Amino acid sequence: MVKIVNPFIVSGKIPPEYFCDRVEEAAQLEKALNNQMNVVLTSSRRMGKTSLVDFVFDVPSIKEEYVTITVDILHTGTFREFILALGTAVFDSVASRSEKLRKMFVTFLKSLSASFGYDTLQNMPTFDVKLGDIQRPEYTLNEIFDYLEAVDRRCLVVIDEFQQITRYPEKNVEALLRTYIQKMSNANFVFSGSRRRLMEEMFFSSKRPFYQSAKSLRLDPIKVSVYQEFAIHHFQQAEKNITAEAFQYVYDTFWGVTFYIQRIMKDAFAETLMGDTCDLEAVKELIQDYLDENDSRLREQLAFITESQKELLYAIHAEKQAQGITAMAFNKKYRLRSPSSTQSAALKLLEYELITRAENTYSISDPLLSLWLDRRKV
Repeated sequence: MVKIVNPFIVSGKIPPEYFCDRVEEAAQLEKALNNQMNVVLTSSRRMGKTSLVDFVFDVPSIKEEYVTITVDILHTGTFREFILALGTAVFDSVASRSEKLRKMFVTFLKSLSASFGYDTLQNMPTFDVKLGDIQRPEYTLNEIFDYLEAVDRRCLVVIDEFQQITRYPEKNVEALLRTYIQKMSNANFVFSGSRRRLMEEMFFSSKRPFYQSAKSLRLDPIKVSVYQEFAIHHFQQAEKNITAEAFQYVYDTFWGVTFYIQRIMKDAFAETLMGDTCDLEAVKELIQDYLDENDSRLREQLAFITESQKELLYAIHAEKQAQGITAMAFNKKYRLRSPSSTQSAALKLLEYELITRAENTYSISDPLLSLWLDRRKV
């Protein structure tokens, strides 16, 4: 019996046949990289930035000509942690390609030479560097970039959640990275970020080091008509069905955010038997199950914010699109403490990415959190 593959992928690389749309964005990214341009890629969280990059990196014109490196720095809080993440990614993606490149890596990184391990079975150096081994991060960064310059193929480096560098306690990290990156002749960069406003400030403000240094590519939600056709097609391929009404409900509930739609569609596909149809009631039940699954995580997320921050979060949720949050009328309506307290709470909620701001309008960042708050009637 042939095992049916669930076509709604939620983790890892997505095979081309299960990759929904992004035709225009993929073509733009491929063209920019093939023309040796740096790219700043922005979208809200869980919209599919990483999947898009993975998809383009598997295109023959990229895969056969370049070495691709992906560095996720969301977890980093200092410049030294950034260097460790970058060095690890370069070693794993580049140096591991051959004995020559691995030994060359050790040769170039003189500042860390005493920290490398050695695999006696394979007669190869290993990257056993710890955070404490990085004593001169700027010097080590220069060595890593010098190594990339010497690699035999052009390198494409993705730095995921690039806005994280603005949180480092060290001064001038942006300027330092910009100085090194603009000198690179054998590598190009994709600066990927989910805090769109902050990323735009970094790359499009004339006061910032990365001003106009990269082509802008923005991911918006996939069009509902395109996504619906994709979903119905794959259900039908497996001799199953899903109603247009059911898909529309999922799309609207999760504001078109790719990850959540994929997850509910994955569950719907798994729960629908051959010959059956997934309808509106079925997806509503699946959404409730998903909320139950995330209940503890969302509770814990809110447990770490203060009472005044919770009060503002609930007020913004009630408004959906909140404006004038420091105005006396808004504070009085939701019994908030004071405009100054509201301003401080808003800055923290933005930092925690629980809310987002567009111009002077505030809203909940995560559709799942918004849905959870709806259910709790907060």
